[in-house]
Order: sequence, then structure tokens, then C-alpha cells
Amino acid sequence: MTDLQQNKKVVKDFIELVFNQHRVDEGAERCLGDYYIQHNPNVKDGLHAFIENFKETFSTYPESHFEIKRMLSEGDLVSVHAHWVFTPGERGHAVMDIFRLENGKIVEHWDVIQDVPEQLAHSNTMF
Repeated sequence: MTDLQQNKKVVKDFIELVFNQHRVDEGAERCLGDYYIQHNPNVKDGLHAFIENFKETFSTYPESHFEIKRMLSEGDLVSVHAHWVFTPGERGHAVMDIFRLENGKIVEHWDVIQDVPEQLAHSNTMF
């Protein structure tokens, strides 16, 4: 397995554990590095802040689900285009995450999140 494939596997495992199974502690322990730099302006920086934020999120939204639509990898970066739904039946959000890895662990994160609107200005989907 190449480094690019391995990095994608780490990110995919992380998303499955944390965002779909809501096993935040296990996902953080297995997939995050010794430090975690956060660029989302709504989540505090650091490992502890990540864990606390998403434990709270999933206690509020226990049926939240994150569906990966595509993944790209270049160098030490993995990007994920996904559909994140907090409550079944809602339109949810289109998400583009970028993760930076060091030594096979996620150490940095950026994201852009858009609400999926009821009507689009065209016939394309967001996914």
C-alpha cells in the first residue's frame, strides 16, 4: 500500500469511527497524532477540544451520519467531499474536509461546510 493509499485509509477509518459510529475517543486515539491543529472557526484547537466538541455534538445528534462521496490524496494531504446529515430526513450539509497527516496520523484539519438548499439554481447536485 502506498503512503497516499495509507493516508486515505487513516482518514476513512477516522471518519467511520468518529462521525458515523460516534466512537470519538477511539477514533482520536487510533487516528490523531500527538497534536491537532484545527482551522474550523467554530471548534477550539487541540486534541482535547476536538474530543469534547464531538462528544457534545453526537449527544445532541445521535443519528448524525457522514457519507463520503469522494476522496483525494496528494502528498501529506487528504481531502474528503461528503454529505453530513445531523438528523435523518433533513437535507444536511455538503462538506469538504482537508486533513494533513504526519507519520500516518492526522495532525491538522480545514473544512468548508454548505447547507444543502431546498432548491438549486441549476439541475446539478452538490455531490
